[in-house]
Amino acid sequence: MTNEDEVGPTEWGGSVGVGPWPGPWPDDPRYDPQLLTDGDRRNVVDRYRYWTLEAIVADLDTRRHPFHVAIENFEHDLNIGTVVRTANAFLAAEVHVVGRRRWNRRGAMVTDRYQHLRHHADVGELLEFAATAGLTVVAVDNGPDAVPLETVDLPRHSLLLFGQEGPGLTPAARAGAGLTVSISQFGSTRSLNAGVAAGIAMHAWVRRHADLTGAQTGS
Repeated sequence: MTNEDEVGPTEWGGSVGVGPWPGPWPDDPRYDPQLLTDGDRRNVVDRYRYWTLEAIVADLDTRRHPFHVAIENFEHDLNIGTVVRTANAFLAAEVHVVGRRRWNRRGAMVTDRYQHLRHHADVGELLEFAATAGLTVVAVDNGPDAVPLETVDLPRHSLLLFGQEGPGLTPAARAGAGLTVSISQFGSTRSLNAGVAAGIAMHAWVRRHADLTGAQTGS
């Protein structure tokens, strides 16, 4: 279950991650015998070193935040991997991909293994899901009807919806949103990269609603 793309920040013996478990093995089913034997080179926080993938996901599921993230994928947007990786960092409940099912996973840096993903064929299907789940759809878009994100308290049970690089959100997505917010900019560019915008919006939710006790720090 180790992967060359999934590396951690700690070096041991010229490699990355942590080496084989020293001393007697722990009597805990969460630990992976292969990782205990060979070492753990994955990019996971220290508390999850040597744990199985399934054990990590199960633990994350006990702490996930009640916000969801969705991104439209009608032109194979390369930002989806970044959105998934950021959603994992902020512990979103789910990431929803609308449109094309296939997307470039390289930018996710293997975090898609730990993040719940759901596909929707179109925006209508996504909006139906949001209504059933009791989520307020918050479109992140720089249209004329948008409210500055910096002035808004995002609903706790939000579905943050992003368009793709260039065209932005589709008309159907804009029409279905309960709230539209924009990210204030001060330079010459017309829009932010969708992956960057997603990170800013997720962090705005975290600042408003997350319990920071025990939060990890990183970059």
